[in-house]
Amino acid sequence: MTTEKRAATATPEALHRIFTIPEAPDSTLGRIEKEISENLAGFLGNHIAATERALTDIEKDFASSAIPEQPSFVSDHTHHLLDKLVSQSVHTSSPSFIGHMTSALPYFILPLSKLMVGLNQNLVKIETSKAFTPLERQVLGMMHRLVYQDSESFYQSWMHSANHSLGAFCSGGTIANLTALWVARNNLLKADGNFKGVAREGLFKALMHYGYQGLAILVSERGHYSLKKSADVLGIGQDSVIAIPTDENNKIDCQLLKEKCQALANKNIKVLSIIGVAGTTETGNVDPLNDMADIAQEFQCHFHVDAAWGGATLLSNKYRSLMHGIERADSVTIDAHKQMYVPMGAGLVVFKNPASVAAIEHHAEYILRKGSKDLGSHTLEGSRSGMAMLVYASLHIISRPGYEMLINHSIEKAHHFADLIDARADFELVTRPELCLLTYRYVPAQVQDALNTADENSQEDINALLDQLTKFIQKRQRENGISFVSRTRIEVAKYNGRKVLVFRVVLANPLTSKAILADILTEQLALAQESKTFLPQLLEMTQ
Repeated sequence: MTTEKRAATATPEALHRIFTIPEAPDSTLGRIEKEISENLAGFLGNHIAATERALTDIEKDFASSAIPEQPSFVSDHTHHLLDKLVSQSVHTSSPSFIGHMTSALPYFILPLSKLMVGLNQNLVKIETSKAFTPLERQVLGMMHRLVYQDSESFYQSWMHSANHSLGAFCSGGTIANLTALWVARNNLLKADGNFKGVAREGLFKALMHYGYQGLAILVSERGHYSLKKSADVLGIGQDSVIAIPTDENNKIDCQLLKEKCQALANKNIKVLSIIGVAGTTETGNVDPLNDMADIAQEFQCHFHVDAAWGGATLLSNKYRSLMHGIERADSVTIDAHKQMYVPMGAGLVVFKNPASVAAIEHHAEYILRKGSKDLGSHTLEGSRSGMAMLVYASLHIISRPGYEMLINHSIEKAHHFADLIDARADFELVTRPELCLLTYRYVPAQVQDALNTADENSQEDINALLDQLTKFIQKRQRENGISFVSRTRIEVAKYNGRKVLVFRVVLANPLTSKAILADILTEQLALAQESKTFLPQLLEMTQ
C-alpha cells in the first residue's frame, strides 16, 4: 500500500489531523485562517483573551449607518476586521465550547470554500450552475439513499430526472421543515375538479372545497420552534401546531398522539402532518419513529421526521438503529452543518417519493422553464450558493466509515461525561444521553438528599434557588471565556413535571477530550462557591 493510500484510510489519527490545518500562509489572512482552524489558539487566542469585551461595547464598533465615501486598502480593512470582528467572535471551534450544535471544521473546508465562493455558481438555474446542478442532484441522491436505502437502479431512474426531485438543499433546518410541510399541504389540498388547488386558490377555499374545519400539525413538546414559523408562513396558524406530551425519556407519548389524532378527526380537523423528532434540540432524544409511522398511516397523513441534528447518525452502522422507522417517513430534514462538519447554511430535505415535489413546482419564462433540470423549480429559495459541493467533498474525504468514527466517538464521549457527572456527588445528571447531548446541573449532595425527602412545596422552593444558581454558574462560565456550556429549562418527571434550569452540552467536537470535560465540571464547582447568595441560602435551607 502506498503512503498516499495509507493517509486516506479512515483512522482516528487521520480524522484528528483533518481538523488541524497543516501550515499557515505568510499573511494576515493566512494567520487568521490558521488560528480559526486551530480552534482560536496561539496568537489569536491570546488576542481574544486580552480584548474580551461586553456586547454593548462591541456594538459601538458597528454604530455608524453611513456608507464610506472613501475606499480602504484590503490590508487596512483586514486589520480592522481582525481588531473589531475576528477578535470578538465566539470560539465555536474551541474544544471547550460544548454548549451548542456548532463544532470545529475540517481544515480542507477553508480552501474549498474559497473555490466555491470564487466560482459563484447560482444553483437556481442550470445556466448558472452547469456542473454544480448534477453534483447537487447526486448529493441529494446520496443523502436519500442514506435514509431510504433504495436500490442503485432507483437512483439511476430518479436522481437526474427533470420532472422529479429527491429533495432540496436549503439554508438550514427551518427552510427544510417548511419545504416538507409546503409539499405536504399542497399534496393534501391538491387540484380537484373545478378546484385549482391550494397553491392557486389559497387555504380558505381549499378547506371549504375539502370540507375540513382546519388543519393540524402534531409534534412532541420537544419539537423545534421552526415548526410554528412554518405553520405561520403556510397560513395554517401557529396554534395549529399541537404539542404532544413526552414520557420520562423526552420521547413523544404515542398513545396520547393517537388519541389527539382521533379527537381532531372527530372535529373534522385534518392532521396535515405528524412530525417525529430524531435528535431533540434540548436533550438529543429520538422519538419512537416506527410507532409514529403506524399512526400516520392509520390517519392518512404526511409523516415528516425532523432529523436536523440526529440524521447524521445514519452514517454509523453501530448506532443507525436509533433511527429505526425513519425510512418510513415521507420526508426527512437533515442539517449537514451540524454533525457532518460543514459550514453554516447546508440544510436539506429528502422526499421518499420523487414525484411529491411536483406539488410545489413553479416556472418562469426567463428561468425555470418546463422540462429543464433547474433545481430552483422545486425549492423555496431562489438564488443559492453551491454548498452541496462542500457536502460532496466531505462525504468523499471523510467517507462513511470516517463519519461513523466521528459519530460513535461523540456518542460514547457523551456517555463518558454522564458517568463523570454521576461520579461527582455535587452534580445531578438530568437527562442521560441517547445521542451526544445531555443535561445536568450542580446540586450539592446535601441539597440532593433534601430534595429526595422534601414535600412538593419545599421541593419547589429548593428548585427555584437551584435555578438561580444554575443561571449564575452558566453566566460566570461564559464570561470567564475558558469554556462554555448552554442552559435550558426542561420538565423533570421526578419533580412532578416542574421545569428546571439545567446545563446543556453538545459533544460533537472531535477535539473535545475527556480531560477537558473533567476540567469543565471542576470549573463549575469552583464557580458555584463564588455565589454569595444562592448557594448559602440553599445550604441553610437544607440543613
